[in-house]
Amino acid sequence: MAQAVVPAMQCQVGVRGRSAVPARQPAGRVWGVRRTARATSGFKVLALGPETTGVIQRMQQLLDMDTTPFTDKIIAEYIWVGGSGIDLRSKSRTISKPVEDPSELPKWNYDGSSTGQAPGEDSEVILYPQAIFKDPFRGGNNILVICDTYTPQGEPIPTNKRHMAAQIFSDPKVTAQVPWFGIEQEYTLMQRDVNWPLGWPVGGYPGPQGPYYCAVGSDKSFGRDISDAHYKACLYAGIEISGTNGEVMPGQWEYQVGPSVGIDAGDHIWASRYILERITEQAGVVLTLDPKPIQGDWNGAGCHTNYSTLSMREDGGFDVIKKAILNLSLRHDLHIAAYGEGNERRLTGLHETASISDFSWGVANRGCSIRVGRETEAKGKGYLEDRRPASNMDPYTVTALLAETTILWEPTLEAEALAAKKLALKV
Repeated sequence: MAQAVVPAMQCQVGVRGRSAVPARQPAGRVWGVRRTARATSGFKVLALGPETTGVIQRMQQLLDMDTTPFTDKIIAEYIWVGGSGIDLRSKSRTISKPVEDPSELPKWNYDGSSTGQAPGEDSEVILYPQAIFKDPFRGGNNILVICDTYTPQGEPIPTNKRHMAAQIFSDPKVTAQVPWFGIEQEYTLMQRDVNWPLGWPVGGYPGPQGPYYCAVGSDKSFGRDISDAHYKACLYAGIEISGTNGEVMPGQWEYQVGPSVGIDAGDHIWASRYILERITEQAGVVLTLDPKPIQGDWNGAGCHTNYSTLSMREDGGFDVIKKAILNLSLRHDLHIAAYGEGNERRLTGLHETASISDFSWGVANRGCSIRVGRETEAKGKGYLEDRRPASNMDPYTVTALLAETTILWEPTLEAEALAAKKLALKV
């Protein structure tokens, strides 16, 4: 059987809704892709016979089928956060007609004992639909539904972080400040069978960091098709994705979501993570949100959270930002505890991070806990960037905690004065 090594992975992921145009193939034989642990790229091309090719083509036709002309029914993919607090689960159900608001959707249930969220003797967990996005995989009127999770008695289960966040964001003081969030989600692509970053030689290392950030070229950029497919799929879905780029460590990428207001920030991040998981599933690549997937002189993965309130964005806002920084310094330990698992391996004071044990802030300083941009300093208003959250952070927890600490929580005058002196802040 003929074989040829693929020099760089090419992942074909398209938005449903228009017919796919198959590439021209030689008669009688079609080239297919198989993963292999020996190839640096992780993929080989093998010749497939006409019978196998026919089955694949017929299956693809069914996957691409638009059911809209034949039925009013749609498929709703209910999505929720599993028992680890970072894993995503989903299942599908038929809805009798297209919907525009989650309130039109029925509640559903699942076996919580199989996700680590309920005991076997009382395993039913109820899904409450909370946000709707267009489904980029099925197209048509089909939807993705972000849900949160409750007991049959209506109590939020411990892994339901959205419920508490929704309470904070519905507080009149918070609502009046119209909190904006721009979240920078970093992630790493791994070769599935060897648990090693995409593009890295198996059992070895690429050249040192430097050439890979925002780079182009098959020897510097690994997984661009996945990043691009994810970008388009998020735009199709209605997620407020605002950009993407290759990161400092090879095989690592980032995308940005926002500005999003309040609870929407968490909904959009979780929906975008789900879409990314689905795309990497199709590509045969593993997505990890580990904050330090490779030890040594390699950058970790964070989820920097840019944040502003109405008062920060108005004239005189820099003084409001400084007051927010002061409050954040006084609750540093609380925030660190909520900012992701394994973050101590990332926040070392190296690789564009501050030490996990020390709070700091600065203008244009990426080695600080909180960074303020030059433009914000010059204009006297704008936003701050919290650089502490890990890539695996829960966006509901992080955004709600930022709003609570800077809008609802007030330190004692004595604590405020001591913190201001320590941070050289005049507030």
